[in-house]
Amino acid sequence: MEGRILGNRYEIIKKIGDGGMAHVYKAKCRLLNRYVAVKILKPEFTNDEEFVKRFRVEAQSAASLSSHPNIVSIFDVGYEENTETNENIHYIVMEYINGITLKDYINQKGTLGWKEAVDIAIQVCSAIDHAHRHKIVHRDIKPHNILITKDGIAKVTDFGIARAVTASTITMAGNTIGSVHYFSPEQARGGYTDEKSDLYSLGITLYEMLTGKVPFDG
Repeated sequence: MEGRILGNRYEIIKKIGDGGMAHVYKAKCRLLNRYVAVKILKPEFTNDEEFVKRFRVEAQSAASLSSHPNIVSIFDVGYEENTETNENIHYIVMEYINGITLKDYINQKGTLGWKEAVDIAIQVCSAIDHAHRHKIVHRDIKPHNILITKDGIAKVTDFGIARAVTASTITMAGNTIGSVHYFSPEQARGGYTDEKSDLYSLGITLYEMLTGKVPFDG
């Protein structure tokens, strides 16, 4: 993928991360001459309508929240079809964050001091509150989805399983998405998920910042 140009605009430089649904690359926007992050749906999911739908939902959800300083901005969404290789490339262009995930930060430091942990938690709370005011539940808050910039700013990313809060916001049993160590009990059971689920996951994240481990490993 390195060296490829998407949308006649985004030149892929190198892979910088992996998620459950997508690979993430650092790229350069030739039009605006700036670095961006490009999230590309994994090939095994491109023919799965449900995954493509979730991928689009991520872009739509996050794009509506991009004005917040603690949420990673979405710049563009694209699709390319390569008839020679039969590739269907679905991608999202995001703000490039020069930093590391909170998970890596915790691993580096072992534990965080309470003041630093509270400061990060407050920033994440601000992001979550902004999302909830727009009727969006993240549903996968965890240190892996929180980026820490070189200036110590926390930014929430990966709204891949976020959905608008409606009466039908249900996680289907047997099709639960997210990370089990940070799940709220109702989410793990495949039940109704709302704003409280995000707060529970943030509580687990705060616990990990302070102790260097998750409270439940079963």
